[in-house]
Amino acid sequence: KDVSAPLPGVIVAILVKPGDKVSRGQELCTLEAMKMKNAIRSSREGTIASVDVAVGDQVSHGQVLMTFSE
Repeated sequence: KDVSAPLPGVIVAILVKPGDKVSRGQELCTLEAMKMKNAIRSSREGTIASVDVAVGDQVSHGQVLMTFSE
């Protein structure tokens, strides 16, 4: 139900907003870690309920980035 950070880094782009319907594999946000940009993709279809980070936020491994509504 949650999308969490696979590694620590900085959020450099958020591509969805609450209420958006997303498909499996769709890029949700971009995380920069060790000078490399990592696309965070949806593991399922669903609707985004909340986006819990903002561009520029430092995130830790396992931190919740966004939540699905169902």
